[in-house]
Amino acid sequence: MRFSLRKCSRYFRLAHGSLLAETFITVIILSLGMAAPIVAAFNFVDTLAQVGTTVAQVDEILKAEEQNHAERSESFSNHDIEVKNVTFGYHDDEEILHGVSISMPQNSMTALVGPSGSGKSTLAKLAAGFWDVKNGTITMSGHDLKDIPLTELYEQIAYVSQDNYLFDDTVRENIRMGWLDADDAEVEAAAHAAGCDSFINELEKAYDTIVGGGGAHLSGGERQRIAIARAMLKNAPIIVLDEATAYIDPENEVVIQRAVGKLVENKTVIVIAHRLSTIIDADNIAVVNDGRIEAQGKHKELLDTCGLYREMWQAHIGAKDGDAE
Repeated sequence: MRFSLRKCSRYFRLAHGSLLAETFITVIILSLGMAAPIVAAFNFVDTLAQVGTTVAQVDEILKAEEQNHAERSESFSNHDIEVKNVTFGYHDDEEILHGVSISMPQNSMTALVGPSGSGKSTLAKLAAGFWDVKNGTITMSGHDLKDIPLTELYEQIAYVSQDNYLFDDTVRENIRMGWLDADDAEVEAAAHAAGCDSFINELEKAYDTIVGGGGAHLSGGERQRIAIARAMLKNAPIIVLDEATAYIDPENEVVIQRAVGKLVENKTVIVIAHRLSTIIDADNIAVVNDGRIEAQGKHKELLDTCGLYREMWQAHIGAKDGDAE
């Protein structure tokens, strides 16, 4: 049977009244079974974009200078972090941070907030020792980070971001990445503490389920809870949360916030916050703007003294009210 768009168009006008051109074309595409290839094409474009982002990130790492740290072991009487007059850029011709100083004491939460691209994540990653600084100093327990062997430094820190990578392995082994010597009971205890044992046990093979590359077989909330379980298993004294709940749906956010609360108990905590309501109880909130710390203080204090923070808070509250409608 020959297909005639003109006849089909007349049929839809007669039987159902007038149709918008877009609606008519959509109906034809679906009727011919063309939706799947089109959706696949869009997914392919999205995948290419993700690959491009990943390649750019890898390229940035490869171009970075190799870290040169001391080899002699250090002892830590505390896990206070001090950032003093740090100026930093990933490339010589580009400064991201300009003369930044901030104290992050042990057993406290320091929140970094500010506009996108202000330097929050860069500051947190420097405090975690991901890059070395040339101008200024960063110390942990009084030791310059460059005087601490890298393996020893990274043992002190657990980093949880919004883009935690899961390997194409079992749930169990992905959690065990936090502490490779952990036995199965310790892995499952960490999963329970992170609030993810319930959904894990509902998977086809429970802890032995393969999660797929990047955790493709799991939802975003499930991947995030496994990443938190991994950090709990590591039990590092310093926790960095880089917008760890930025894109989590409300249903998962409650569970994840509860898990994060357990994760950060009695730790030195650095939080890069997307949702300001999650950090109003922080011991210190630093407002980062254009590579500088514009203001520091507690939530109520900043509402009174910092215009940028007040604007961000009002925008956040407005967004929450809009979501509730």
